Amino acid sequence: SPPRCGDPLAGSPSLTQSRHSLHLGDCAAALARYGRERRRDLGLAAEWLRLARRHLGRITGHVGAEDVLDIIFRDFCVGK
Repeated sequence: SPPRCGDPLAGSPSLTQSRHSLHLGDCAAALARYGRERRRDLGLAAEWLRLARRHLGRITGHVGAEDVLDIIFRDFCVGK
């Protein structure tokens, strides 16, 4: 399938949608937090990497199992 954010051979993709910019900024912030935590708390560092991946997934359209479960529990009130 074609790239979702432009052709990588044509240069850097432009982030024309504000939500893309927001998610990219949140991803960068999570990666920065990972860099600070990786030597102190491996569990917390792993969480920051997971959040960074999640923000990238929101840009590229990749949806993980956690995203689906979040929607189910939020929208369908499972367990109430």
